[in-house]
Amino acid sequence: MVKIAHIINPVKVTESSDLYNTQPITFKSMIDAKKYANNENNITLYTTQFEEDKEIIPAEFKILSNLTRSILDLNPKFNGKKLPLIKDIFEKFNEVDDADYFIYTNVDIALMPYFYSVVINYISTGHDAIIINRRRLNKHYSSPNELQIMYADLGKSHPGFDCFVFKKDLLNKFVLGNICIGIPFLEATLLHNLVAFAKNPLIVPDKHLTFHIGMEVMPKRYQPYYLYNRIDFFKNIYPKLKPFFKLKKFPYAALPIYKRAIKWVLNPSIFTLNYMDLERKNIFEKTKIILNEIRWRILQR
Repeated sequence: MVKIAHIINPVKVTESSDLYNTQPITFKSMIDAKKYANNENNITLYTTQFEEDKEIIPAEFKILSNLTRSILDLNPKFNGKKLPLIKDIFEKFNEVDDADYFIYTNVDIALMPYFYSVVINYISTGHDAIIINRRRLNKHYSSPNELQIMYADLGKSHPGFDCFVFKKDLLNKFVLGNICIGIPFLEATLLHNLVAFAKNPLIVPDKHLTFHIGMEVMPKRYQPYYLYNRIDFFKNIYPKLKPFFKLKKFPYAALPIYKRAIKWVLNPSIFTLNYMDLERKNIFEKTKIILNEIRWRILQR
């Protein structure tokens, strides 16, 4: 039976933060989803955190070693949030002794009870990476005691990518730069790494598997952080991943060309110029196959 390690990064916050209410919902939903799964003993919940955040972590989670730096250490001019680097969080997976697949989600992403069961089903069909989009629920939910009602609330879809499942052997292939979490281009970084290196990735854009409290689609931009992540992605990450891209592994690849073009243009996590380049290569390869087929048929006459 496949063994799964799921890591999150809890943070102690004040009542003024949205996470003050949503984080306990996430904790409880993960614990419930593990209990619901048929093989709950093969699913382990982990955290990595700064030392000051340890006290809020439920007993059902295994605590990995503390994070020792944040975006503030790399950018002394920043004086805002103490945000971890995704590279440092993923390095904590190396402390996990026994797992076949890893999962990373943000601490504001809650799980449906059958989440792990569905993920294991997807894995059993041969997928070495799974990217799951969340559903959006109204902000009037504020307590884990309301989870049953949240489960029943279909909410609305969301175009972003914020739940990442991947096979253990992909971990050391990733190019993560110094991207910090909680800021745009985190999702783009993980998405592009998985479509670059996974052999058979699965994009799940519209299933009721995870949810987020809040109807917003585009997060607030903390401009210095946003610009930092953007520059790091396009300068240090994207060029190293681009040689591994294939159109068939990207979101919307199975749609007709005009539909996927529209969706690529509208989705902020994937990029139009990249799409045009991949589409050109795709058309070239198809044309080459057709011309070769004509060539062989002429030779057979």
